[in-house]
Amino acid sequence: MSKIKISYYSDVLCIWAYASQRRLNELAKKFGSDISIHAHFCSIFPDAWGKIEKNWKDKGGFEGFNSHISEAAKTFTHVQVHDRLWLETKPRTSESAHLFLKAIEIIEQETTPDQQEKPYLERVTTQAAWEIRHEFFANGRDISNWRVLSEIASRFGVEYAHVEEKIYNSQAVAQLANDYILSREHAVEGSPTFIMNDGRQKLFGNVGYRLLEANVQELLRSPSNQEASWC
Repeated sequence: MSKIKISYYSDVLCIWAYASQRRLNELAKKFGSDISIHAHFCSIFPDAWGKIEKNWKDKGGFEGFNSHISEAAKTFTHVQVHDRLWLETKPRTSESAHLFLKAIEIIEQETTPDQQEKPYLERVTTQAAWEIRHEFFANGRDISNWRVLSEIASRFGVEYAHVEEKIYNSQAVAQLANDYILSREHAVEGSPTFIMNDGRQKLFGNVGYRLLEANVQELLRSPSNQEASWC
């Protein structure tokens, strides 16, 4: 039986994607080699300051958005959120972190023997993405700053010069652009979005683990991709 493909779209500055990471990890632990997880980025905070200034203009601006993040965080017991986000720590964009992670993804693919797919939880890209989210949300650091990203690269034994090479030769730019194209083709509405069954099943937003699990189990139960899922 072929693996169930899960395409996961997120933005590193999205609080809901930060919280959902644990759910994705649990899917990887439970279903192991039965599923294949493909992480992609969607552009929710390309101009973070502009987005907040526009969308929160009448709701308190950055202070209002900080309160929104703080309230959202109270619904999750498994994540930490710094109390000065978007007040003292105000990333300009998520694009630099996305570009950085695509560069690491390319490096990892090039160094993987026989180009075999690594398990999702063992990928440097997966670990680095979590580290970036944790640095911002829990530690209140500006992950749009390349110095911060350089420090994160060193934690995983990745030479920052190698990351820069993938950015300078535009490989990482092309891969990130492809992610954004895919997100539009699949009508990704926001972050996070989980897509399964060749696009037939799309789960968007703060989706609980049990719902994700039920969708995977239903697809594993139905060996034919031609059969519509009952989930």
